[in-house]
Amino acid sequence: MKRNFFRWFVVSLFALGFGVAARAQEPDRLVVDVPYDFMVNGKTLPAGKYDVRRSSDRELHILSISSFENHVRAVTLTTDVEQARDLRPGVTFARTGDLSVLTKIQTADHVFTIPVPRAAKQAIASAQESYVTGTSEMPKR
Repeated sequence: MKRNFFRWFVVSLFALGFGVAARAQEPDRLVVDVPYDFMVNGKTLPAGKYDVRRSSDRELHILSISSFENHVRAVTLTTDVEQARDLRPGVTFARTGDLSVLTKIQTADHVFTIPVPRAAKQAIASAQESYVTGTSEMPKR
């Protein structure tokens, strides 16, 4: 009985290790800590640590932004996807007053342009526009 339990434990440990290794190879994923509330797709998300990843391996234009600590999630359809020219992953916001709108996400592989809702565009255009770029915690590959 002890021998079977030990074998089951070793097999489970190896399976867990391979699962973590496979997940580390996931393309277009990053973890970023946003210190203020922000808007994406017209939805306001609270400050916190967010996991950004593609929703599908086949579709580059659909991104999922989720936070386990705040229990929120947003899915966005990007307007443009380019190959990353440099290794500076992070997020870019357009900010005016209390309004921060997510405009760009850069992973190690791609740069994703996020559409800005019309109401947010008008608020940003009427004020002095400023861009804030945040850094990310790169997942290990």
